[in-house]
Amino acid sequence: MRSILFAGTALALALSSQIAAAETAVTTDAQTGIAVTIYNQDLALIRDSRTVPVSVGENDLAFIDVAAGIRPETALMNSAGNALDILEQNFDFDLLTPEKLLEKSVGETIRVVRTNPTTGEDTTEEAEVLSVAGGQAVLKIGDRIETAIPGRLVYSGVPSNLRARPTLVVKADSDAGGNVAVDLSYLTRGLSWSADYVLDLSPDEKTVALNGWVTLTNQSGIAYNNAKLQLVAGDVNQVQEYFQRDVMAGAAMQEAMPAPKMVQEAAFEYHLYSLARPTTLKENQTKQVAMLAAVDVPVEKQYLLANSANVWGNYGFNFGEAPRQNATVKLKFKNEEAAHLGMPLPGGIIRVYKKDSDGDALFVGEDRIEHTPKNERVDLTLGQAFDITARAKQTTHARLADNLYENAYEIEIKNAKPEAVIVDLREAIPGEWEILDESQKSEKLDANTAAWKIEVPAEGSATLKYKVRTKF
Repeated sequence: MRSILFAGTALALALSSQIAAAETAVTTDAQTGIAVTIYNQDLALIRDSRTVPVSVGENDLAFIDVAAGIRPETALMNSAGNALDILEQNFDFDLLTPEKLLEKSVGETIRVVRTNPTTGEDTTEEAEVLSVAGGQAVLKIGDRIETAIPGRLVYSGVPSNLRARPTLVVKADSDAGGNVAVDLSYLTRGLSWSADYVLDLSPDEKTVALNGWVTLTNQSGIAYNNAKLQLVAGDVNQVQEYFQRDVMAGAAMQEAMPAPKMVQEAAFEYHLYSLARPTTLKENQTKQVAMLAAVDVPVEKQYLLANSANVWGNYGFNFGEAPRQNATVKLKFKNEEAAHLGMPLPGGIIRVYKKDSDGDALFVGEDRIEHTPKNERVDLTLGQAFDITARAKQTTHARLADNLYENAYEIEIKNAKPEAVIVDLREAIPGEWEILDESQKSEKLDANTAAWKIEVPAEGSATLKYKVRTKF
């Protein structure tokens, strides 16, 4: 019986050895190119080119060092000249760890090594692993049961179903032997990008210098060495947790530009940004890459006062004097070639700086922009103006009929600055309305908004008076 058991064990080991030998490890040493396309939604397309040795018949090609966040159902391998017929794909993510090694040894005999703290000598005992749960093991050592690990655990080998790295095994059939060039494409989680902009405001606040950066974060589990990098700006539809294979058709890189900026092109209904040179994305790394630079971009500064009189949004009642209001400060510029721009701007945060009298940069505000196409306006809200305030009061109130009112308002705007300013004053008016009288001419922006441009002298004030009839 002992001979039979020994022979059976030997046969099992031999078969396991043959299976392991039949698998061809395709490491990054065989890599001939890598391209990474990162989307906005924690999604990236990897195009990994490698050269693989194959033999006639079925081959198990183990692609080692694929992203840990791979979506296995999106993996697609193409071979040069269609030399390989793909039969099956398996993603092995049961990784070799001390916990997994112990779990896979249940029912097996391992060795426990203890070191004498006084003499430093090691003693070894054999132990049978009875069970493992929650990282805790139950061991049978001789005639006793141990529930705490009494020393170092030593194993005679590594189970064949444990991998040191995430591995995609592709079973492929070949009519001929030799080296074959293959392209492995797949979608993965763990790669993300965002756009960040720095805007330097000129002393006269008439122009800005704009620099755009792309911030890349790699938490996908592997590094990408000398990769062709592309970024997609836009929202790609994803069906729950699964992705259509249509998004796997990545656009080609454009010709290299002389500076390390991003080359932009349209791709379907999105915009594709390509880095003009290869770059390396290390595992667990954040990297910044220059995207654009523009100088002398004309900007418009705006002081906005909204709903000073109609603070409560109701023109049917008299609320007297409203609280003091500070103007909102805005910066606006147009994303067009005439303004030295004209490149679709990915959504991100624009941070605005201006130098003080000593030439030191002062942070004056930030705002987030959405994806901004060419020739669209960028509108930034930076904060509240300290020196420009307004105080409004309702001066008359009359109810003419059911749901018909006439109200008069007076809004005083003060400017503590040493120079005159123009303030955009806007009032939201509900229902059907008509301005009956006003001290300055208004503009009807839309069905519910009246607007005035009020010039306020330096260290002075200006007052707007208007009367409006509303019907609810």
